[in-house]
Amino acid sequence: MLARHDGRVVLVAGAIPGEHVRVVVEQAKRDVLLAKTVEVLEASPDRRPVSGVFGCGGRTFAHVAYRRQLQLKTDIVRDAFRRTGGLDLDEPLSIVASPERGYRMRARLHVDAERVGFLEEGSHRVCDLTNSSQLLPKTERLVERLGSQARALAGAGVRTIELAEDLAGDQCVLHLPRSGDLGGAADGWRALAELPGVTGLTTEAEVGAVGPRVLAGAPVVTDALASFLPSDGAGNLTLRRHAPAFFQANRYVVRELVTAVADLVPGTEVVDLYAGVGLFAVCIAARQGGHVTAVERDSSSVPDLRSNAAPLDPIVEVVRAPVETYLKRTPRLTGTTVIVDPPRAGLSREVRTRLARARPDRVVYVSCDVATQARDLRALGLQGYGVTRVQAFDMFPNTPHVETVVLLEHGGSPG
Repeated sequence: MLARHDGRVVLVAGAIPGEHVRVVVEQAKRDVLLAKTVEVLEASPDRRPVSGVFGCGGRTFAHVAYRRQLQLKTDIVRDAFRRTGGLDLDEPLSIVASPERGYRMRARLHVDAERVGFLEEGSHRVCDLTNSSQLLPKTERLVERLGSQARALAGAGVRTIELAEDLAGDQCVLHLPRSGDLGGAADGWRALAELPGVTGLTTEAEVGAVGPRVLAGAPVVTDALASFLPSDGAGNLTLRRHAPAFFQANRYVVRELVTAVADLVPGTEVVDLYAGVGLFAVCIAARQGGHVTAVERDSSSVPDLRSNAAPLDPIVEVVRAPVETYLKRTPRLTGTTVIVDPPRAGLSREVRTRLARARPDRVVYVSCDVATQARDLRALGLQGYGVTRVQAFDMFPNTPHVETVVLLEHGGSPG
């Protein structure tokens, strides 16, 4: 939250706008002070008690009533678009809400010699995630059991564990990145594979191999494609992903997100940049046919993308390449709708330039970082693209993060 003191900006953790609080300054930068609340002198009616470790795994809004969280996120989007993007949103902006408990079906767990858990906000300390509310209760119990192998895993060079579940939470694959030979912790990983709820265990691929090395069970989690976007074309098709592959984290809101993106894609020629495992590309192709080009470079995601797209060949064409390379090879995209869902850093300068020159009719921009998205919207606006629709989704309750879907049309009026 934002405060001011002696002409300096103070970013205050643990407060709510309108409150009177006492804080401790923990870090001073040139123009900004970073502080945390130590006493609430005049509380907001939207303040609520917090259980568990405050800030464990990113819970900086946990003390704020959920209804107020959604209002704050609306303000965050509007402020970023206005300050960074030069865009004033005239229309009301609503946010698709999410249940607060058990929403995560992807998580990166951290390992030290004592425990397995999330990182405490602003530090490298591993904290107990019990009662963090982000994982399903049975998954929290699983992570507690993982802690019994923490010392062996840390000794084998395992510093993080990638966890992936299906929508229902019935499948759970653990992936163990490592800096050394996992063979020395054979007893440890065998114990992990035998934990109740673990359906698969993988580690990094051997040199020259494709995909992660399977230690036990099934290496992927799988959902029916119709779970994400019901359509006649979905039939019995499925969508799979390995634990290291990128995928949307919120099991409750992902269907609404996919539907919103698909509804903004008319016509039959679609290019999905940063396609991941094909969540948007495959769902849209199954629903409306046409031709969808799915572009992805990540070695963790491409095998899943190819597998998910195979039943829809030749409707879905998979291109393994950096987005910059694909756009360099494809200078014209007139008549096409382009979907971009880049990493948190947003579009590179080269992508922004080449995309604008290619002149797609529409760009559907999905982002988990409104600041970098707003920067990119400004750049694309200078090339003739106007924002015609903005939607928001609360993919990460109890944090300041918000997912936004923006429709840009060439020659459209900014809105």
